Amino acid sequence: FGSRLKRTLAPHTTSCRTPQQKHSVKMGKAGQARQVFRTYGKTKSASKVKSTEKKTPGQQKLKKGLVPGSVLIMLAGRFRGRRAVFLKQLASGLLLVTGPYAVNGVPLRRVNQRMCIGTSTKVDLKGADFGKVDDVYFAKHAAAKKGKKDEMFSKDSPKSEMSAEKKAGQKTMDDAIVKGLGADHKAYLKARFSLSSKMYPHELKF
Repeated sequence: FGSRLKRTLAPHTTSCRTPQQKHSVKMGKAGQARQVFRTYGKTKSASKVKSTEKKTPGQQKLKKGLVPGSVLIMLAGRFRGRRAVFLKQLASGLLLVTGPYAVNGVPLRRVNQRMCIGTSTKVDLKGADFGKVDDVYFAKHAAAKKGKKDEMFSKDSPKSEMSAEKKAGQKTMDDAIVKGLGADHKAYLKARFSLSSKMYPHELKF
């Protein structure tokens, strides 16, 4: 009876296994279940990530209708909601603007054109010379580094103030613009931009 049982079970047990499983199946000690060992990552080689060089972004194109002398509305920063006169585009792609300072208190500063709205109002820039102003003009001097404890307990921390040369240059640059402004332009530059109820930005014409 035992020999008949072996003949009937032998073909069923051998046919269930594939050639790959025969090599991967290992039997343990008596009374243990069979163990199947699988290996991964031996045949496939890991692909190396190629180092990409950083590309320096080029100068951005100006928005449509944005020319030197256009009045901008700033949407972010310390002077958000204020109006300023666009002077020129710097090498970094930022816009050089001024209030003028004597009219609305906005000094000579750099603005990202994404954070401003161009208007149809334009100002005459004849006689104004801003050729000397570039990105280096706004560079801050590196101060001596202090520890965190020194900064916490220091009462008289040095405040960054505009130098006398820059203040004088600001005044001479703005004087040429202020002379060409009329009463309407001055009132428009002083006014702060804000939205009230039932005012939708996409329906406004600037």
